[in-house]
Amino acid sequence: MKLVTWNINGIRTFKSGIKKALDSLDADIICVQETKVTRDLLDERTAIVDGYNSYFSYSRGRSGYSGVATYCRDNATPSAAEEGLTGLLTNHEGAVGCYGDHRDFSSEELQLLDNEGRAVITQHKIMCQDTEQTVTVINVYCPRADPDKPERKQFKLQFYKLLQCRAEALLKGGSHVIILGDVNTSHQQIDHCDPSDMEDFAENPGRKWLNSFLYSSAQEEEEEEHLKESETTNCVQMGKFIDIFRYFHPTRTNAFTCWSTLTGARQTNYGTRIDYIFADHRLAQEQFSGADIMPEVEGSDHCPVWAHLKCSLLPCSKPPPLCTRYLPEFAGKQQKLSRFLVKVDQKSKEALPGSQEEEEKRENMNPFCGDSKKRSSASESTAPKGKKSKTTNTSSKPRGNLLSFFKPKLTDVKPCENTPGLDQFISSHSKPKASATSELRSGTGGTTEHTELVVDAPTQLCTSSAAGETGSAVKAKQPASRLTEGQSDVKKGASSVFWKSVLHGPPPAPCCKVHREPCVLRTVKKDGPNMGKQFFVCGRPQGHASNPEARCNFFMWVEKGK
Repeated sequence: MKLVTWNINGIRTFKSGIKKALDSLDADIICVQETKVTRDLLDERTAIVDGYNSYFSYSRGRSGYSGVATYCRDNATPSAAEEGLTGLLTNHEGAVGCYGDHRDFSSEELQLLDNEGRAVITQHKIMCQDTEQTVTVINVYCPRADPDKPERKQFKLQFYKLLQCRAEALLKGGSHVIILGDVNTSHQQIDHCDPSDMEDFAENPGRKWLNSFLYSSAQEEEEEEHLKESETTNCVQMGKFIDIFRYFHPTRTNAFTCWSTLTGARQTNYGTRIDYIFADHRLAQEQFSGADIMPEVEGSDHCPVWAHLKCSLLPCSKPPPLCTRYLPEFAGKQQKLSRFLVKVDQKSKEALPGSQEEEEKRENMNPFCGDSKKRSSASESTAPKGKKSKTTNTSSKPRGNLLSFFKPKLTDVKPCENTPGLDQFISSHSKPKASATSELRSGTGGTTEHTELVVDAPTQLCTSSAAGETGSAVKAKQPASRLTEGQSDVKKGASSVFWKSVLHGPPPAPCCKVHREPCVLRTVKKDGPNMGKQFFVCGRPQGHASNPEARCNFFMWVEKGK
């Protein structure tokens, strides 16, 4: 039996497909956190994966926030499953049960703790040493304590308390318990990249809770002493769960599961270990055979954590009701047509404004008769019905070629004289291909001033007697084009100066003093007096101060107006 937990930072980030990602993890039970998907956004491709049965918990208050999901292979189909820790979200058969004592929580508090989609519980049958037993898997995404929101610190501690209450109630009910997921607290200094920079590391409330929640080897000696000294051992709160990774790797350093993507800290392994697999100490000591982290797996700011058990799974023949394949939108049941149609009262139908409605009706009936001055011509009015007629341009000035707008205009251009047939050639080509208004003067053969005449005639039409005039025309064309290019360069230069004076780009990046490399520009996004201000820091990824490849401590504010 193999378990995997992974904070995936958005289930829709699997570009190659969720099935490929699940298969690559090669586990029987895969628990993912921070799916960032709500019930209305869950699609069939994500919910129904061939070879797996899935169970989701969604945030009820915010879209694209929190959320967890458990994928079980068909050979690990659970016998029971439910959403949340309190039991308030369970309204079906096949629930796990054993909710514990909630007298320390108000009803409103219990509802809020389960309102963010932070837990899915599945219960499985396992075969341990020829004995059938039960193991309950709690997939959990614990809250983060936002320093700017004191109420979230209390919310996080209350969630820890509720999680421990439910887990210990399940143990009392006779089931083994495995808790896995993102706990959002690094337990010991060995689990943090730079604990020396943190004051009162052990005084953190989350770490204090972990100390009371986890079972330590020293507790066995303490229990024996208390048994000898007094029979009131029940008054002493002892942890009942073991951190499986530390059980197999008690002294391994630099074993982190989460890194900051903003600072590129994964490149220097400057992170924390906040993703865990916990198990009750009896199951951990008897059945677990190995555990490790998978920092080589990318795709999130977290990496997966896996654990192996020697026991085998006994799949249930039918998934419990919480399974996503039973959701109405994925059940494959034929829906009634009335569900997709809404009856509309024609009398109460809102009409368009009078002018807009009439104009749309008129254009829909005959789009070419809306405005006779703009859309109709004399030839259309006289055309016989039922026949298409070509629209002829009745304007006295022929329309120019599009290319004429990009060509410099020539003045005093004369056609080749003594060229037989040239007048006929020009007259036959001037209508469709003249790029500007071309009016040939009778008897002179000249053109009006500032008029360009483009003739697509073969070069053989011009005789040797006209070669001189043609050459002069070409010579006259070159300085005109150069003048136009010079004017455009002047205009471009003036416009660029103007826009540079109006739009200030980012200031030039200074070089950090240690690496002599260009810095990166950052903006303060935290609420406070510096909100929105920009600053420069070293462009290298964040790392320990002793790491020469990591970011140095260069910092410089960007002055206003620069």
